[in-house]
Amino acid sequence: MDHDEARQAKTHALGLARELVERHVRPAGLDDRPTVPLALGLAPRPDGGYALAVRYRLGVPQVRALARRVAADAGPDVDVRRTGRVRPLASGTPQLAGDPGPRPRPPVITARAVGETGRVRPLRPGVSIAHVDVTAGTLGAFVTVGGVVHALSNHHVLAGAPGAQVGDLVLQPGPADGGTARDDRVGTLAASVPLRPGVTAHVDAALALLDTPDVDPTYPLGRVTTTAAALGGETVVKTGRTTGTTRGRVTAIELDDVVVGYGDELGDIRFDDQVEVEGLGPDPFSRGGDSGSLVLREDGVALGLLFAGSETGGENGRGLTYVNPVDAVLTALDATLLG
Repeated sequence: MDHDEARQAKTHALGLARELVERHVRPAGLDDRPTVPLALGLAPRPDGGYALAVRYRLGVPQVRALARRVAADAGPDVDVRRTGRVRPLASGTPQLAGDPGPRPRPPVITARAVGETGRVRPLRPGVSIAHVDVTAGTLGAFVTVGGVVHALSNHHVLAGAPGAQVGDLVLQPGPADGGTARDDRVGTLAASVPLRPGVTAHVDAALALLDTPDVDPTYPLGRVTTTAAALGGETVVKTGRTTGTTRGRVTAIELDDVVVGYGDELGDIRFDDQVEVEGLGPDPFSRGGDSGSLVLREDGVALGLLFAGSETGGENGRGLTYVNPVDAVLTALDATLLG
């Protein structure tokens, strides 16, 4: 299928899935209306065309049968994968003893991270960063808003909780990596795209206003000034706080109904128009603490902002990574990559 045909197939599959859900499956969690427990998008084919991407997670009644029915209706041009539960790749306030509620996936402990978990000055992409009450995520890139330099990362890294306020402290390294308000302040929360229970989202993004514009935007792959939409099949690279520099491949684009578990305060939030990446080789493309990493093509063009990952899936079985399209992120924050 070409791009337009694949989009039409996706629209048809979504209609079929909703019809089947109305009849048989009524998953709870996002809102009162029945929701489709499948993520549907476009999967690239080696010939340059597309297949229908069908993603499902266990734990929802009859979801496997639903995925099979949708796939059978789509015919041979379909790519079906089980993802497991999808979570943000950094956590908010550490879970307290006796609190059994689910939480976003916490960052890998400092001693086992291969990325930049220590104090780094001048600031550069790929280092540990976080809101003063969050554990740790990744500084993805530097951007300008009104000519002023800011750090770009995820909402759940730089804000963390619905109660976060503009002006809250941002630390480098993040608290999970030993950062303290007294010694490691690098800026303050300047803006974030709200995440609201029951409201479909498109980006998980926020900005920190830096205390000093003295930054190194050339690390690790050179200055990033150009963006593009992912078309599928690209080899990509990211540098994150936990796994360092890793390579992956774009395995799906325009994924709708990607359900991400944010824990007790926000619950499950549905994202539309997302990009999926699998790791190349035996290791995952990302792990807990890599949230906020900028995902680039091999030629240095930015494609997206990493924000979540699944427990399983991908050719190596080590999980899939989910990425907000970078242009949607920059538009939502009225920001421009630092030139």
